[in-house]
Amino acid sequence: AAAAAGRPVRLVAVSKTKPAEAISAAYAVGHRHFGENYVQELLAKAPELPADIRWHFIGQLQSNKAKALVKGCPSLDCVESVGSTKLAKLLNAAVDEEVVACRRQAGRLRVMVQVNTSGEGSKGGVAPAECAALCRAIATECPSLELAGLMTIGAPDYSGCRTQDFETLRRCRVEVAEALGVDPSVLELSMGMSNDFERAIAEGSTSVRVGSSIFGARVYPAKTL
Repeated sequence: AAAAAGRPVRLVAVSKTKPAEAISAAYAVGHRHFGENYVQELLAKAPELPADIRWHFIGQLQSNKAKALVKGCPSLDCVESVGSTKLAKLLNAAVDEEVVACRRQAGRLRVMVQVNTSGEGSKGGVAPAECAALCRAIATECPSLELAGLMTIGAPDYSGCRTQDFETLRRCRVEVAEALGVDPSVLELSMGMSNDFERAIAEGSTSVRVGSSIFGARVYPAKTL
């Protein structure tokens, strides 16, 4: 799909609920970008795995866990689910603290703004109309963060044919680029998952998040009554 699109596309292997052994197997064949949805799970896995893994946090991040995420995962490469100025500022402060304490290498933490392109109440992220303002706040008020681009989850699509959410995210990128005075191409688009990543790439995605197609179906612990 990436070859057909004529551009490189990052593959983030979503490893939530999967054991460290499964991640190690993917690492052994050369993969480095992995995505996790839960802070506690990522902080438990990261110390057991190679330090050069580039972790992406892709789940909804509660404000009170921002500091723990940055502190507990020195190899955190990107937080893809920033949905408020408050969260951005907390991440910025956490990065500053870790760098000063020499627990994290100097340099900005890459973040993406999550956009709720489908308008579903169950999804995190900002409304498309609020995206440019949040990106501007990150760029001007959070010097320890690097605005890498935009992310969306989109509505469930089992046909692989839904494009509305991808079109909305592309439009948001143009608006953000205009607000920041940059070329749209410098902003990544993280969109597309196991069931629609090929369509997402055709629609302009530069990073896809794929889990079950790599690791198999997820198995969740049984709930106790």
